[in-house]
Amino acid sequence: MHTLQLSSNLFRIPISLLPFFNHSKLKRLNCHENEIYADIDVPTLTPKFQLRTLDLSGQGDGGVFPKFFYYQHKLEYVDMSNIKMKGEFPHWLIRNNTKLYILYLHNPSLSGPLQLPIHSHVYFSYLDISDNNFNGSIPTEIGVCFPSLNSLNLYGNGLTGGIPSSFGKMSLLKELNLSRNGLTGGIPSSFGKMSQLMQLDLSNNHLSGIIPQELIVGCSSLYELILSNNSLHGQIFPKQANCKELIRLSFDGNQFTGSIPYSISNCTMLEMLDVSYNRLFGSIPGWIGNITSLKVLDLSENSFFGNLPSSFVPSLIREVYLSKNRLQGPLTNAFYGCSGFTILDLSHNDFTQRIPEWIGNFSILAYLLLAYNNLEGEIPIQLCNLIQLSLVDLSNNNLSGPVPPCISLRRYSDYRSNYMDSSIGSITQPLEVTTKNALRYFQGRILRLMSGLDLSCNNLTGEIPVEIGNLDKIQLLNLSHNKLTGLIPQSFSNLTQIESLDLSYNNLNGKIAQLTQLYFLAVFSVAHNNLSGRTPEMVAQFATFENSSYEGNPFLCGPPLSRSCFSSSIMPRFSEEDKKYHKKDGGFVDIDAFHVSFLISYAIVLLTIAASPTSTIFWWTIFLLCLDAIEAWVFYVL
Repeated sequence: MHTLQLSSNLFRIPISLLPFFNHSKLKRLNCHENEIYADIDVPTLTPKFQLRTLDLSGQGDGGVFPKFFYYQHKLEYVDMSNIKMKGEFPHWLIRNNTKLYILYLHNPSLSGPLQLPIHSHVYFSYLDISDNNFNGSIPTEIGVCFPSLNSLNLYGNGLTGGIPSSFGKMSLLKELNLSRNGLTGGIPSSFGKMSQLMQLDLSNNHLSGIIPQELIVGCSSLYELILSNNSLHGQIFPKQANCKELIRLSFDGNQFTGSIPYSISNCTMLEMLDVSYNRLFGSIPGWIGNITSLKVLDLSENSFFGNLPSSFVPSLIREVYLSKNRLQGPLTNAFYGCSGFTILDLSHNDFTQRIPEWIGNFSILAYLLLAYNNLEGEIPIQLCNLIQLSLVDLSNNNLSGPVPPCISLRRYSDYRSNYMDSSIGSITQPLEVTTKNALRYFQGRILRLMSGLDLSCNNLTGEIPVEIGNLDKIQLLNLSHNKLTGLIPQSFSNLTQIESLDLSYNNLNGKIAQLTQLYFLAVFSVAHNNLSGRTPEMVAQFATFENSSYEGNPFLCGPPLSRSCFSSSIMPRFSEEDKKYHKKDGGFVDIDAFHVSFLISYAIVLLTIAASPTSTIFWWTIFLLCLDAIEAWVFYVL
């Protein structure tokens, strides 16, 4: 028996592999996705096999490395990922097996310094020791020890120190991932000697200094360069760049200054450009539109200023993030001709004039964020053409007119395939969303599950459309700080997924709709309106809402408010909307008609007095009738 396949079962397999010791011809053992456990009694026997391939990845607690490993000399492939192993890095395993080319020790809880074998191992190609607890610096001899390394993953350790210059001797290195460690110092220029390097990820470290020109010029095979979340500064790209293979460029979260250099236009295959959260300035160049393969552009959180160039992005771009800059002017032709947008984030700038009608051409747009600008005019009815919208934020502008009743909102995950979500250009970046009275960033799977409408802090008028209540997948709805009138639609009881509902600071009147069946509601406010009647019953989630959810409505009563609904002092002043509504319903007296009838009745009384005989009983009767009339007038008018 040369090969034994036990993968994807419910076996409990001892880390010592004692049950297989007598199989002298066993060369390949696959125990992937089983439970590996540590032996209570450590066997002293020596196995008869010499394995080539060993896969123990899966789950369990393997304890310390078993002794049989020390007797293996022909191993080529070892995978012990995701089982907890104690001790230091097994450098002896590499030393004893000179033909070993793959070693996966992802997340086995190893610790201590990262020690390497002394001699060079020309076959060794892949090393993944991510998510361990190693400390200290990366050994300076790592490039000499593994000259043919194709993939190195040190993600999620506690390594410190700089990047060794010996990396430059890895001429055949194709992938290098050192993200999420504690690396300090600069990026060595010797990286430029890695002519075959295709992926370099140094993100989430403490690297400083500039990007060496040798890295960009020498690494002609690079298709992914990720330097996110460090302390790098200077120019983001050298003037001379050989980057025709580059697909992804992520320099976000650093301290780069200056403008976007023209040399990036040489990256003709670039699909993602992310330079957000830096200190870049100047105007946004129009030549970005010449990078026809570009799908994601993120320039947010910088100091770019001026107007947007006409048609400055390629027509098939999917995501554009320009938030929190100093951009200004109208959006007249900036995105004219684009049709493939899924995300457009222009929030926190100084854009003016109306929202262009061509926004209705973005047929697959899912996320539209235009908040915190100076946009004016009505919300374009063309927005109703976008049937795949998930989140719309037009808050904190100067928009006026009615709320369009035809806005359609869905969840991104309800209509996007897994294929689209896994490709570049499908919600790759975080979005800032105001929900539950707080600013939060959402990304990835959580964002795909969100749906919301925020039109707060504008000058919108008219009634809340009944159709808004049909958005049954919506999680957040904010219409606060507008001039909306009328009743809260009873259809809001259909918003069964809603978590945050804010209708405060408007001119709404009438009773609060029956909303106690909205079991996911965590934030609710109808404060500062003209609502009247009893507050919703203090049951389920409504038992958690305090006085602040209802304050500023003088004719609301009931808990949590201090006003009792049995108090005679609560008498609402009815608005014009209430008059029309209740007149149709026969709910109360028409005040204008009452004034006329009262005056006529009073005149008749006076004429009757003048024409009648002077009888004491008669005069007392007339006097009491006048008192009744005056009391009724005071009750209904004052």
